[in-house]
Amino acid sequence: MEKHDRTTVGAIEEARPTVADLHGDNPFALAAKKHWLAEKPVRFKPEALKTEFYDPLEKDGFPFRSLLILENLQFLEKLLWPNFVETASNYHVVLIALMVNVKRRENLNVWEYISLLPEHFPLLFRRILFMTIDHGISLSIRNHLLTFIVTAFQSLDSGLVRKECAPLVSISIWSNLSSEEVRNARLEKYPQTKKAWRAAGKRFDSADDSTKDRLRFDRLWLFEMILDFLNMMYKPLDQQESDEPKQILNYCERFIELLTDLESQMPTRRYVNFLLKDHHVLTAIKLSPLYTNSENGLFRDLYALLSHYINFSIDDHTGLQLSQEESRKIHNADLAKLQRIAFKHFKDKLTILALANYGSIGQRDELASHIAELEDGGVVELCRLLGLRTEYPQKVAMSVNRAFLTEAILQCYEKRMTFQEQAKELPVLPNQDTLFESSLLRNEYYDGSGPLAIPKLNLQYLTVGDFLWRSFILYRCEAFFAIRRDIEDSLHRLAPKLSHPSMTTQFHGSSKMALLITRPSFDLGDYGRTDGKSAYRILETAPPKVGEEKPAFVRAEISLDYARLSEDVRRDWDSLRPDDVVFLLAVKGVDEGDRMITDGSPDKLNAAERFGIKCLRAAEVVQLLDQDGRPIKTSDGQARRVSGKRRLHVRLDPEMYKIDADGLKAGKPDAYDSINVLIRRKGRENNFKPVLESIQELTQADVPMPTWLQEVFLGYGDPAGAHYSKLSNQPKLVDFRDTFLDWQHLAESFPGTKLKPKEGLQEGCDPPYVISRETAVEQPKPAKKRRRDQEDNLDKEESLVVSTYKLPNMGPYPIDVPRTNRIKFTPTQVEAIRSGTNPGLTVIVGPPGTGKTDVATQIISNLYHNFPTQRTLLIAHSNQALNQLFEKITALDIDERHLLRLGHGEEELKTDTNYSKQGRVESFMDNRVKLLAEVDRLAATLGAPGAHGDSCETAGYFNLVYVRPVWEKYQNVLSEEGFTLEKLYENFPFHQYFSNSPGPMFSQGLSLEEAIEVAEGGYRHIGKLFTELEDIRPFELLKTARDRQNYLLTKEARIVAMTSTHAAMKRADIAKLGFEYDNVVMEEAAQITEVETFIPLALQSPKKGELPLQRVVLCGDHYQNSPIVQNIAFRQYANLEQSLFARLVRLGVPTVNLDQQGRARASIARLYNWRYRELGDLPLLESLPEYQTANAGYVVAGIRQRFVPHDLPANLSVYSFRHKFQFINVKDYKGQGEYEPTPHFIQNLGEAEYVVAIYQYMRLLGYPAEKITVLTTYLGQRSLIRDVLNRRCAKNPLFGMPASLTTVDKYQGEQNDYVILSLVRTKRVGYLRDIRRMTVALSRARLGLYVVGRREVFESCYELSEAFSRLLENKSDKLEVVIGEMWPTERRDKAKEGTEMENVEHMGQYVYEMTVTKVESMRPVKQ
Repeated sequence: MEKHDRTTVGAIEEARPTVADLHGDNPFALAAKKHWLAEKPVRFKPEALKTEFYDPLEKDGFPFRSLLILENLQFLEKLLWPNFVETASNYHVVLIALMVNVKRRENLNVWEYISLLPEHFPLLFRRILFMTIDHGISLSIRNHLLTFIVTAFQSLDSGLVRKECAPLVSISIWSNLSSEEVRNARLEKYPQTKKAWRAAGKRFDSADDSTKDRLRFDRLWLFEMILDFLNMMYKPLDQQESDEPKQILNYCERFIELLTDLESQMPTRRYVNFLLKDHHVLTAIKLSPLYTNSENGLFRDLYALLSHYINFSIDDHTGLQLSQEESRKIHNADLAKLQRIAFKHFKDKLTILALANYGSIGQRDELASHIAELEDGGVVELCRLLGLRTEYPQKVAMSVNRAFLTEAILQCYEKRMTFQEQAKELPVLPNQDTLFESSLLRNEYYDGSGPLAIPKLNLQYLTVGDFLWRSFILYRCEAFFAIRRDIEDSLHRLAPKLSHPSMTTQFHGSSKMALLITRPSFDLGDYGRTDGKSAYRILETAPPKVGEEKPAFVRAEISLDYARLSEDVRRDWDSLRPDDVVFLLAVKGVDEGDRMITDGSPDKLNAAERFGIKCLRAAEVVQLLDQDGRPIKTSDGQARRVSGKRRLHVRLDPEMYKIDADGLKAGKPDAYDSINVLIRRKGRENNFKPVLESIQELTQADVPMPTWLQEVFLGYGDPAGAHYSKLSNQPKLVDFRDTFLDWQHLAESFPGTKLKPKEGLQEGCDPPYVISRETAVEQPKPAKKRRRDQEDNLDKEESLVVSTYKLPNMGPYPIDVPRTNRIKFTPTQVEAIRSGTNPGLTVIVGPPGTGKTDVATQIISNLYHNFPTQRTLLIAHSNQALNQLFEKITALDIDERHLLRLGHGEEELKTDTNYSKQGRVESFMDNRVKLLAEVDRLAATLGAPGAHGDSCETAGYFNLVYVRPVWEKYQNVLSEEGFTLEKLYENFPFHQYFSNSPGPMFSQGLSLEEAIEVAEGGYRHIGKLFTELEDIRPFELLKTARDRQNYLLTKEARIVAMTSTHAAMKRADIAKLGFEYDNVVMEEAAQITEVETFIPLALQSPKKGELPLQRVVLCGDHYQNSPIVQNIAFRQYANLEQSLFARLVRLGVPTVNLDQQGRARASIARLYNWRYRELGDLPLLESLPEYQTANAGYVVAGIRQRFVPHDLPANLSVYSFRHKFQFINVKDYKGQGEYEPTPHFIQNLGEAEYVVAIYQYMRLLGYPAEKITVLTTYLGQRSLIRDVLNRRCAKNPLFGMPASLTTVDKYQGEQNDYVILSLVRTKRVGYLRDIRRMTVALSRARLGLYVVGRREVFESCYELSEAFSRLLENKSDKLEVVIGEMWPTERRDKAKEGTEMENVEHMGQYVYEMTVTKVESMRPVKQ
C-alpha cells in the first residue's frame, strides 16, 4: 500500500526562511553579505561559487530550505545571472538551474529577470541541454537540469524560451524513426509534412559546419534522452548503487512529466507523438521493473496520464479533434490493415483473427490470444509488416523479446476508452474509496519536489474537449480535497474512540457541522425499510430508466435529534436547502492499543484510517420536516421555530445504492446499517455537484466554439485573430449615443485619428454621434516583407466619418426623458468601448480605480441600442461586483423590462425595482394594471365606449380600431397645404389625455417643426404604452409562475445577469429552456477559473455547427488576485488558479489597458502604479478638494473654529496624521510576534492592538466610521482584531465599528477613504510574496493608507522591494502625528515636524488619555 508523509504539509511552510535566516548567522546569509549584499561593490569570484555555495549544497543533497534561503537572498538576481558568461563553470550553470526551479516551485515569475539579459539565455540553455545527456554528471544533478527543461517547455509564452525549445521538437527529430520506410509512409499520409521535411533538409544542407553541428544536436537530443530513459528503467538492480534506485525513479518520473507536457501542447506534440509511438515508449514503461513494482504508484499514474495524451483523439497535424465516430472509423481501419496482413502472410495461424469482427479483436485479451498462435519469429515479422520498430541501438539494454513486441501490438490495436468515456465513468459524489484514493492523497501532500499525475492547465490545449477533460479532473480533485478536509475537521472535533469492553464507538467531542444519528423515537410503522435500529429508512426506490441498471432515484429519511444543539447551530441545520449535499458516515473508533502494536502512528495514517471511516455515502437534501412531518421552512423560505426532532428527506446516490444492494445480495453487510454520523458543509462551499455535472456534461458534447474564437481560445494561430479589426463582420455604422459629452470630448477620444464630419455637417455639432470607418481605396497587395510594417501603420492612418442626429421626443413626462451618461471617458476607455461594441474578443485590463465597470456599463448600453434584436449575458465572479454593475446599468437609458438578474444576491441590489425572475414577473403584472388603467383613461378622452382596459388583448384591439385611425387622420391634416400652428393645436387628438403632464404640452414660442416633433413625441409615448402591453400579453396568457419566468428568460429579457457560479450550477436547466444570447460581458474575469469562464459561453445550443456568439468582452486585472484554489498542488503544479483572462494576456491577445485612475491620491497610487504600463491619474484628482487636503494635520488660523468640536477642551493636545500614507513598524508585543493557535490561523496581537488604536484615534479626531476599513491578510488576524474591536469599540458610542473588517482577498473590488492594513507576519513573508495580493492591499484606499507590519520581513523580499521602497519613502517607520487638527482639514502644504509614536504601548497610552479627556468634556457641568 502506498503511504504518504503527512509531515510534508507543515514542513513546506517551515522550510521557508525566516528573518533570522536571512539576516543572522546562516552561512549563506553571511556569504551574501560578503559577495553581493555588501555596502560597496565586490568583484565577482567564480571560484567562490563552488567552495561557498555548490559544495555545501551538494554535501547536504541540495536541501530545499537552503535553496530557498539563497533564492530569498536574491542569489540569482544579484550574483548568478549578471555574472554568467559563455565560459562559466558547470557549477554556475547548475546553480542557475536550481534557482529557476525554486522560483517555479514557489510559483514566482521565472523569466522576468532572465529576460533582462536575453543574450545570455541561449548560452545557458545550450549548456543545460548538453549536461542532461552527459553521463559523467551525477543523476541527481541531471534530474535538476531536467526539471529546468520541464519549466522551459511550460513557458512557451516567452519568446526567449520558445526560440530555444522549438528546434528540439521540430520535424527534424523524425530522422530518428525506425526506418526510412516508416518516415516516408508518414509523410505520404500527411502531405503537409513533406514541405516541412524538405525545408529542414535544405536548411541543414546549406548550413556551415558549426550550424550543422547545432542542427544535428537539436534533432538528436530528444532521441538520446529517450534512449537514456529506457536504459534507466531497465538497469539491473545489482548494477545500482545504494541510493541510485530512488534517483532513477525520480528521474524517470520527471522525464515522463516532460513527455506528457510535450504531448499536451500542439506545437510540441505535432512531431513528438509519432516519435514516441515509433519507440514504443508506452510499452517500455509498462513492462519495466519500475512499473511492475506496486510501491511506485506515482510512476504508474504518470504512465496512465502519458498514455492518455499519446492516444488522444486528435489529428496531430491539423489539430482537429476527432469525434467518437471518427475515432472508431480510424481504429477500425487499423484493425482492417492488421487483418489483411494476417490473412496474407499468416493465413495458417491467424485466419480466425483475419475473419473476426472489429469488436472482438479490439479487445486486448482476444487480440493477445490470436497473437499467441505465432512463433517468436512470426511475431517479429508481423511487427515488421505493420511498420513497428523491432530493434533499438546497441547501447539500449532493454530486451526486445516476444512479450515486448506482443505488448507493442496490443498498444497499437486495442480499443481504448475516449476521454469522454473516461469522464463519464468518474462519479461526482464521493464515497470512502474515491475520497481517500491514494492518488488524491498524494496530491494533498504535494511539496513541489517531484511531478504529479494530474493534467496541467497551461498556455494551450489540444482541443476544447481536452480543455474540458483537464478542467473536470482538476475541479473534481479540488472539490474532493475540500470535502475531505471538512470531514476530517468534523471527525477530529467529534473525537471517536473505541470503548472497552463493549467495543462500541463513543464520541467524546462535538462539531456544529456534524450530528450523531441515533435510533428514532417516533413510530416508523410500515413506511419504508427500517430494522428498528437504524436512524434512516428508504422511502422510495424508483425503477431504472431505459438502458440503465441503477435506480432512477432513491429517497430516504434520516432522523435528527436537536436536543443538545445550541440555538445558532440548530438554526444552521434548519437552513439546509434542497439539493444541498450531506454526507452519511459509518465511523468506528480506532483502538489505540492496536494502533501502537501496528506502529500506526497518526502521521502514517490517512483520515479514513485515523478516524475509522468504514463507509461514506453522499446524499442530496430534498426537504427538512419536523417531528410531525411538516416542512420546517414556510412558503417564503423562512424557517419555523420548532423544537424537538427533525426528519431529513434525502436522495441517495443511485449508483452507490445499486452497488450496495448488489453487495448485500452477495452476502456483504448492509452499508447503511452502521451509519452513525451526518455531516453538512457550508452552503457557499457545497455547490460542487451541479458544477461538476455541468463540466461533465460538456465533456460529453462536442462543443463547437465560434469559428472566430476557436484558435485564440486554444492558444494557436494569430493572437489578434479575434480582434474586431481582423473580422469581416464589423457594422458599417456604430451609434455611440451618450458615450461622448460633446465634440471636444469626441476629438480628444481619438488621438492620431482624423475625424471627418459627414457631408452637410460642421465640426462642433452636438451628440449623439454615429461613427463609421472611411472606406479605404483598395491598394495592390504588398510584398511579404512590407506587409507587417503596413499593418502596423493602419491605425495611424485611420479616418472616421462622424454623423449626428437628434434624439426623438418621447413624450411630455419626466419618465420620457432618456437617462444619459455623464462620465467623460478617457481615450483608452473609449477604445475599450469601441472594441466591445464591435464583434469579436475584447480584453480590457483595468487597474484599480480606472473605471472598468463604467466602461462595461457603456458597452452594454451601446449594444442594447445598436442591436435591438441581440441579447447580452452579463457575468461576474461575485454577487457584489454583479450588483455594482447592474446598478450602473439601471441608471442608463435601458428599459427595465429588458433587465433580469438570476441567482442569489439580487436582494442586495440598491435599487427600488426587483430584478429577479419572480420580481420581474410581478413587475410585469403590476405594470399591466397601471397600463390598462391608462388605456381606459385614453379611451375616455377619445370618447371610445367599451371596456378597452380589460386585458392586453382588448387594449391591442382598441389601439388598432381607435388610436391609429385618429392619428392617421391627424397626419392627413398635417399634410394639407397651408398647415399652420393653430391647425396643429386645434386638430391634435390627445390634448385631454396629456392634460396631466407637468407642463403644457405645447410651450410658447415653438416653431412649426418643433411643434410637430412635440406632437409626434406624444404619439410615441402612447405607442410605447401599447408596445409594453403587447410584451405583457404572454404573461397574461401563461398561468403558472414557472412558465412566466421561463418566458421572461428566453424571450423578453435582453440583458441577463448572473454570477459565474450560478451559470455553472444551472447550465443544464438554462440550456434546456432554449435560452439564446449573442454577447457575453464578463466582469472580474481575472478572478474566475478558466472553466467557469467557459461555461457562460456555452449556456445555449449550437447553431449551424457552432455557438452563435458575436462578442466576448472580458474585463479584469491579472495583476490582482487570481481565482482562489485551496490545494497547493492544483494551484501551483496544475495551475488551476489560471484564469482565461490571464492566459489570453500570456498568449499576446490584444488588450486595452486603461491608463488613468481616479480612485486614490496620486501619492497613494504610486505605491502600485509601477505594476502597470503607464498608469497615470485622472485630471479630476487635481481639482477635487478631498484629494488636495491632508489627512488632518496642523491647523492654520481660522480652521479650528470650523472643524474642532466645541466640546473639545482647549488645553487638549490633539494630534493627527503627518502623512497621507505610512508604513508603521511593529516590534514584538509582550515578547511575541506572530503565532498560530491552530494550523494556518495566524495572529499577531501587537498589530491587532496597534490597528485598533489607530482606528480609535481616527474616530476621536472626527473621522466617520463608515469611511474607515480595516484589512488584514489572514483570517486568524481578522478574528483577533474583531475581538479587540468588540471589547473596546463596539458598545462605545465614541468609536463604534469600522465600515468593514475583512481580509484583503475578500475586499478586492471595493474601496474606502481610509484603510488600516495589518500584514501579520513577523517570521517570513508567507503568501504575501505574491505581489498580486499586495497590489490589492495597497490599492483599496482613496485618501489615507496606514500599514502596520514588520519592516525587515517585507523590505528585503525581491518581489515586494519596489512597493516597499515607495511605501517607506517617508523614511520614518514610526507613526508620525502633528498637533492641533481635527477631521476634515484644509491643509495642503506639508506639516511641520511631527511627533513619533514609539510603539504599541505609546500609541495605546495616548489614545487612552485622549479618550478620558473626551469623556470628561462630555459630562454636564455642575451648577
